Formats: sequence, structure tokens, C-alpha cells
Amino acid sequence: VTSVAAQETPVSGDTPPPAATEAPAGGPSGATRQVYAPADFARYVPRNAYDMLIQVPGFQIRDNEQLRGLGQATGNVLFNGERPSNKADDMYTQLSRIPAGNVERIEIVDGATLEIPGLSGQVANIVYRADAFSGQFSWKPEFRPHYTDPLLTRADVSVRGRSGEIEYEASLNNDDSARSGAGGPTLIYDGAGNIIERRKDIWHTHYDTPKLSGRITWDPAGDTVANLGGHYQRKYDRYYEDGVRTAPGLPDSIRTVRENSDSWNYEIGGDYQFGLGPGKLKLIGLRRFSHEPYSQEIVTTPDGGIATGDRFMQTGDLGETIGRGEYQWKMFGGDWQLSGEAAFNTLDNVASLAVLDPSGDFIDIPFEGGTGGVSEDRYEGLLSFGRKLTDKLNFQIIAGAEHSTITQTGVNGLTRSFFRPKGSISLAWAPSADFDISVKLRRRVLQLSFYDFLARAFLNDGNQNASNNDLRPQQDWTFEGEINKKLGPWGSTKLIFIYRDVEDRVDVIPIGENGEAVGNIAKAKAGAIDWTSTINLDPAGLKGVRLNTRVLLQKSSLRDPFTGEKRQWSGFTDTVVELGLRHDIPASDWAWGGDVEYSHYQPNYRRNQTDKVWEGPVWASLFVENKDVFGLTVRAEVSNIVNARSKRDRTVYTGVRGDSPISFVEKRNRLIGPIFAFSVRGTF
Repeated sequence: VTSVAAQETPVSGDTPPPAATEAPAGGPSGATRQVYAPADFARYVPRNAYDMLIQVPGFQIRDNEQLRGLGQATGNVLFNGERPSNKADDMYTQLSRIPAGNVERIEIVDGATLEIPGLSGQVANIVYRADAFSGQFSWKPEFRPHYTDPLLTRADVSVRGRSGEIEYEASLNNDDSARSGAGGPTLIYDGAGNIIERRKDIWHTHYDTPKLSGRITWDPAGDTVANLGGHYQRKYDRYYEDGVRTAPGLPDSIRTVRENSDSWNYEIGGDYQFGLGPGKLKLIGLRRFSHEPYSQEIVTTPDGGIATGDRFMQTGDLGETIGRGEYQWKMFGGDWQLSGEAAFNTLDNVASLAVLDPSGDFIDIPFEGGTGGVSEDRYEGLLSFGRKLTDKLNFQIIAGAEHSTITQTGVNGLTRSFFRPKGSISLAWAPSADFDISVKLRRRVLQLSFYDFLARAFLNDGNQNASNNDLRPQQDWTFEGEINKKLGPWGSTKLIFIYRDVEDRVDVIPIGENGEAVGNIAKAKAGAIDWTSTINLDPAGLKGVRLNTRVLLQKSSLRDPFTGEKRQWSGFTDTVVELGLRHDIPASDWAWGGDVEYSHYQPNYRRNQTDKVWEGPVWASLFVENKDVFGLTVRAEVSNIVNARSKRDRTVYTGVRGDSPISFVEKRNRLIGPIFAFSVRGTF
């Protein structure tokens, strides 16, 4: 693909919206699939596979869940019929590294009809091949008029090619970078509603995550295919906050907060698949490591007085090693897979607390429970079977278990072992070409953050977590349903239903008489309805106009471990409403549009406080795009055009929340301001 290819594309505003053709799928399921060819996306002049997939009507990209090890497939994107065998790259990153010119087609099929266990609902298979060397690049600067430095480093470049049976790719990516900030007043009230302190704070961040990655695929004739890939990444993460605090009868004070979370990580992994007996065997290996220092210093200097302050520091080394085998074969008219996995996770952490003495030096003080190590050895075995029941009904069942041993060193070290059943059952029904339903019941075991076992201080809010050796992974029974309805040339609509019956919900719980720590709540539940639609207005005479809508409604419930009352989950998003408009103008290379999003969140709960921090409630943006500026795609966007704010509502009690008087109420309302973003994207 060269930069002049865009000049040879039909005028984008005059091409129709994507429309799939129906084709029989391979394999014994006999299920139909929707197939999109590159020409279906001509009106958008896509640069890579991500640009194409986000234009598939009604399809939402779902990343792999952060479950334990590699496990069964949980995302909804495949690459040449295979799930990715890495953990560090999200779907956006992997899709954006595939040039549009390498994509032969995109297939949409119900996951339960495929040979890969764990998939359900609509799944996209990106079929691609690099026959020659090609590359792509983008630069996405961003500017804000208030409190924030310009972002000039957000960019990426990648190359892909083939030599005989070897396909290769390499990339340097800093797309996950940001400059953010806000400033404004915070008012502190006493329990009677009187203002007792005024604050004016300004904060900003610098965040860059350059990642160098590469991958080699060997794909000779037959069943044999091998992949080897890896990455090395640096993260530069700094937070700066400066404020002035004024209170009656006290001198004004200047308060500074400085955080440094610079870190580095790597991942290396590979897989090798080959024919063996009546089926094929796939062997997968993965090693990840992350070195994560963190420091936070807070210093308060009263006018004419002596500075006081605190410092929290920790350095964590996280490692994960995974070995996995998958054997697939066909029997009894269906697809079988037997999988086994061994995963070994470790954390070694050193933490300290210090206070600022009058001479200006930080002096260490005891910090029990912050230093220690956590490791988990986990073994999993699963057997899956899927087949066609009727011409329109498919099912898949997975059954197995895992055994894990968690060991904690340091204060009150403890070793515990667990045996947990796992599995799922899925059904997919497609009574017609434009309507399908899938349902899935599964038993999940989620991954823990090993840092949660150890004590941690949150100096900016005056909070501290104690250590908790008894922390357990969250488990749940999850029911998922998905209904897809195509609306012909008008687009498509989708409804997703989710219900979770949870054991050992991870939240903040009481420890001792007055302490708190990350722990488990025995029972919890949550449900969601997620309705998305893609509406093409070409049939109404508005050629090139498309609407995307989403309504997400969620409800959760648990019994508060401090008060005994029922409440929603901490920090739970209960409402999201989105509306997007895109107009590819006929007889031109121009497009314009915008997005509006409303979100509502639940507060976070601790022993003595409720705390809600959010930005919004409404975010809105407008963009204009030209798809052929000397062969490049150039876009300008302004977001936060309705003045979403950085807000906080926190109520702190003198003792246990609900049983004690209010100590103070904190209300924050900070200006973010408009955000101006640009992008230049091209191929070579």
C-alpha cells in the first residue's frame, strides 16, 4: 500500500456504507458468516484494520478480560482465525498495526460456532496477509489552553512484510500518552454546612509509554504455524499539584504534591501449532516482567512557618510465567479441545513511610505490612466440545477446574491452596440471516492485584490500607445474552444482557478495631443492559450520514461491610448514554461529525468516608477530517465543548461511616477547558 492509493479510491462520500455478504463458514458447524471486503469501507479511506473494524455496523470491539493466565478466549477479535497469545497489547494496538491494504476480508460470525473455546456473541475474524513490505505512521498532538503542557509525543510507526514463509512486523508506539490537568476551587465544610477552609489547586500530568515491539510468524504449507513476539516498554508517569489553603484564624499555606511512577516492563512469548494424530497441538509460552517504583511526597508550608510533610515510597517487581498446551480434534460431529495451563505469578515489594522533620529531611517511620512478597502457582485443565445441533442452532460446553497455591511472605506470612471448578455453556441460534441470539452461562475466577495483599498509604487523602493475608480472588456465575438484528440498508442494532452472581467481591473491608484493607465481601450481584445501534441515513436521502447510539444501564448490590446496609459497588458506572454522528460528504474527501457522552458513577466507600471523583457529566466533541491531503488523512478535533469539569464530593466522618458525626465535607469544582487535538496518518 502506498500513499497514492487514497487518490485512486472512489470519491468516499459517494460510496455506500458497509454491507456484508453471506457466505457458508468452514468447519462442521455450517454456520453462515457475514463477510466484509475492503471495498465496503471505501467511503472511510481506512489506514489499518482498526479503521475498518470500527465501521462494521453494530460491532463493538471487546478486549480480552483480565482473567488469570491466558485461559479461554474472552475477547471478540481473531487474527487469521486465531486468538492472540499475548497479554500486553490491547485490541486497538494489534488492529492498528495491520495496514488496510493487507486485509483481505473481515468475517463476522457467532463465537459459539467456532472451534475456539470461550467465544460467544458476534466475533470478528480479520483475514490478512502481507505480501510485500509496507508501513504506516501517525502523529496525534494535543493542546489545552489551561493548566496543561502541549502533548507532542503521541505518535506511532509500524512496518510489516513477508519473505517467503516468514511474515514480520515491528512497531514503535506511544499512542497511550497524555497531558492532562485542571484547576479551581475546593471548599471544605463542617458538619453544620459552614465553610471552614478554601483551597485553590492546580494539577497537571506528564504521561508517556513508548513501546518497541516485534513479531515473526512462520506459516508453511499444512497445519504448522509458529509465532514469536515481544516488546520492551518504558513508562514515564509524573503528577504535579500546587495549591493554596486558607482557613479562618490560620496563616495561608502552600501545599505541593509530587508523584513519580516511572517504570519499565517487557514481554516475550510465542506459540507453535502442528498436526498431531487426528488433530493439532498448540504450545504457548509467555514471560512478563514489570519494575514499578512509586513515590509520593506532600509538603505543606504555612506563611512564615515551618514546612511539614509526608512521603510514601514503594518498589514492586511483578513477574508472570505461563506455559499452555491446547489439543484440538474433531469427533462425534463436533470440535473438541483439551487444554492445560501452568501459571506462576510473583510480586516482591519494598515500601516505606517518612515524615519531614524541621531541618527539611525526610525521616523514615515504621510502616507495618508494606514490605513483603506474594506468589501464586496455578494449574488449570479444561475440556471443551462444540457442535451443530440443528441447521440454525449451535452449542459449546467447557468444563474443568484450577488448583492454585498463594503464598505471602513478610509480616504474618501465610500459604493457602484452593480448588475451583470452571467452565461455561453457550448456545447460538440464527433463525434468519438478519437475526441471531446467543446465550452463555460461565463460571469465572478473576485475577488479583498482588499489591492489595500489602499495606499502602494514600497521603493526598489521608487514607491507608492495612495488609490482608486472607484476600481471595473474586469468583462469579455470569449469564450473558446477545441479540443482533440487521436493519438492511438502515444498519443494525444489538442488545446485550449481563447478570453476575458474585462470591468474594473485592472491596475495602474492616480490619481490626479501626483499620481497613482490601478484602472480600461474601456475596454481591450486578446486572447490565447494553443497547447499541448503527443507523445509516442514506435510505432517507442523507447520503453519507451515519448515527451511532449506545445506552448502558447497570445496577449492582452488596451488603456494606461497615454499616450492614445494602448499596451499589464502589465506583460502579451505572449509566452511560452516547450519541455519535459522522457525515462523509458526497463528491468530496471531507467528513465531519461529533460525539456526546453522559456518564454517571457511584461513589467509593471506605470505613469513614464516601468519595466520588469524576469528570463530566457530559463530554462532547466535534471533528473535521480530510482523507486525502497529499495522500494523508488529516483530522482536527475539539472536545469538551460543553465544559465538563473535574469534580469531587467527599464526606468524611469522625468514625465509622453512618454511625458517627460528619467531620468535614469536601466539594471540588475544577476547570478543564477545551481540548484541541490533531492527527496526521499515512502509509508508506
